Amino acid sequence: MAALGWLPPRRRSATARSVLAGEASAEAARKTALTEAPPLTEPGTEPSARIEEGPEAPPEEPAFPVAGDDLAAAFFDLDNTVMQGAAIFHFGRGLYKREFFRRRELARFAWQQAWFRLAGVEDPEHMQDARDSALSIVKGHKVSELTSIGEEIYDEYMAERIWPGTRALAQAHLDAGQKVWLVTAAPVETATIIARRLGLTGALGTVAESVDGVYTGRLVGEPLHGPAKAEAVRALAAAEGLDLERCAAYSDSHNDIPMLSLVGHPYAINPDTKLRKHARTNDWRLRDYRTGRKAVKVGVPAAAGVGAIAGGAAAAIALHRRRK
Repeated sequence: MAALGWLPPRRRSATARSVLAGEASAEAARKTALTEAPPLTEPGTEPSARIEEGPEAPPEEPAFPVAGDDLAAAFFDLDNTVMQGAAIFHFGRGLYKREFFRRRELARFAWQQAWFRLAGVEDPEHMQDARDSALSIVKGHKVSELTSIGEEIYDEYMAERIWPGTRALAQAHLDAGQKVWLVTAAPVETATIIARRLGLTGALGTVAESVDGVYTGRLVGEPLHGPAKAEAVRALAAAEGLDLERCAAYSDSHNDIPMLSLVGHPYAINPDTKLRKHARTNDWRLRDYRTGRKAVKVGVPAAAGVGAIAGGAAAAIALHRRRK
C-alpha cells in the first residue's frame, strides 16, 4: 500500500510495519465511519448522559468534554475498557461453534493465550506463531461471510459484556458533538460492528488483506497493537483535521501508553498495575468500573497479558478488505 497523500511529514519513530498498519486502519475507518450523527444506544444499554466524576473529583476542573469542540474526538480501547474480556476471544468462540476450526487448534490458541498472560512479554516468535495459526483459519473465506458471522457473534457473546460506565463516557463525547472511535487489535470488521451497535462513529482495527473479497491469509502491516494503535490515531487525526491536544483516549493497558500519550486528555480505565503506576506519575485520570470506585485524578498502568495476546490473535482473524 502506498503512503497516504493526506498525511503530513512526520518523525517515524515506530517501525515501518506499525506505520503501515496504522495508516491502513485509519483509511479503513474513514471509509466505514458513520456519516450522520450516531443513534443512541440499543435498548437496555442506555448510559448516563453525562460523566459522573464522584465526590473525589476536583470541583474546580472545567467541564469535559467541551460541547461543540469539533477539533476534539475520543478514542477508546476495546478489550477490558469498553467490553469485559477480549473481543478476539469471543469471536474465536463463535467461529469454533460454527466449526471453522478443530478442537486441536482451539487448544493451541488457549496455550498461546496462557503463555502471553504468564510471561507478560511479547516474544516475536510466539506472536508470529499466534498470528500465522489464526490467519490460517480465515484464509480463503469471504469477507462478507465473516462479517455476517460477526454480527451474530456480537449478539451471542458481546452485547451483554459492555461496561455501562465506559459506555457512558463515550456517550458524553457524542452528546458534546464529538466523534468517538474504537481502537483495537481486533479485526477491523469486528470492531466496526461493535462500534455501530454502540452508536459510535467507527473503529480502527487490525487490517487483513483480501483479494476479490476473499482473505489471503496476510496482514496489512501488523496487528493494531501498541505503537501501531498510536500510528492509527495519529493518521486518523491528521485526516480528520483533529487537534490531538484537545482529544481524549481511554484504555486499560500499559501497551496503550503510546496512544494515551498522544492526546491531551488520557484516561486509564480498569487499569493494570503498570498503567496505574505510569498514570500516577503523569497525573492522568483513572476510572475503575470493576470495583465501583469513582474517578480520581491519578495515574495508572496498562494491562499486560490479555492485551498482548488479543493483539497477536486479533491480528489473526483480522477482517478488512485491502484494495489491490
